[in-house]
Amino acid sequence: MLDNYKRNINYLRISVTDRCNLRCTYCMPEDGIDLIAHEEVLSFEEIVDFVKEAIATGITKVRLTGGEPLVRKGIVELVKKIAQLPGIEDLAMTTNGILLEKYAEQLHEAGLMRVNISLDTMNAEKYKSLTRLGNIKDVFKGIDAAINSGLQPVKINCVRMPDSDLDDLEALRKYCENKGLDLRFIRQMDLATGEFSIVEGGKGGNCQECNRIRLTANGKVKPCLFNQSEYDLKKLGAKKAINESINQKPETGSKNKKGSFYGIGG
Repeated sequence: MLDNYKRNINYLRISVTDRCNLRCTYCMPEDGIDLIAHEEVLSFEEIVDFVKEAIATGITKVRLTGGEPLVRKGIVELVKKIAQLPGIEDLAMTTNGILLEKYAEQLHEAGLMRVNISLDTMNAEKYKSLTRLGNIKDVFKGIDAAINSGLQPVKINCVRMPDSDLDDLEALRKYCENKGLDLRFIRQMDLATGEFSIVEGGKGGNCQECNRIRLTANGKVKPCLFNQSEYDLKKLGAKKAINESINQKPETGSKNKKGSFYGIGG
């Protein structure tokens, strides 16, 4: 389905949870967040029904995000349900990789095609400081598990902050080259001020080519990450929420003072 700027909207990003097993400094406050009540979180049935309606409007690509999607109980079953839907050509997931060693093979068997793994440094101490809770060894194990399971391609998402160490970034680049991983640098963004840029090594952040809409864990359909507009699936129904989101998709991103990366999915 084309939006008002002749962009073909064929990509749906689904935040399956706002919960996460890390507390990255650029994403969450140290003391945590006000979590969505369990009864407000979309069920798998509601998500699958939404995806069916999205496919009818031209969606062919789906990415599962969070929070951290692998902390959502039964996530493998959701992947299987979505993968079986006629019309899905690309099914991916963005994860911090902490639990990927446990789930990679199951996810691939269920129909997940590829995965993006967040890794901002090669330094174990710096990783622990950035994530507040994480052990970088778990991420490395998750990366190896993803490769061995047959997920392809495996991409690394690195948030490049203003004070990023260039030697550290070069070490990450070499690690990815040796592993055959696609590396994407994402400059630190700010929803409230509207600071964003095109992803180095990807298409995110390029408003002229933006082909995506988003579904939050509690059922809000968003036409743009950097915009406060949202359409309530539970009130409008899937078809109307999708159509409104596409028809009202802005030409460019601006600001979003009431949104958050952990709630929308980045």
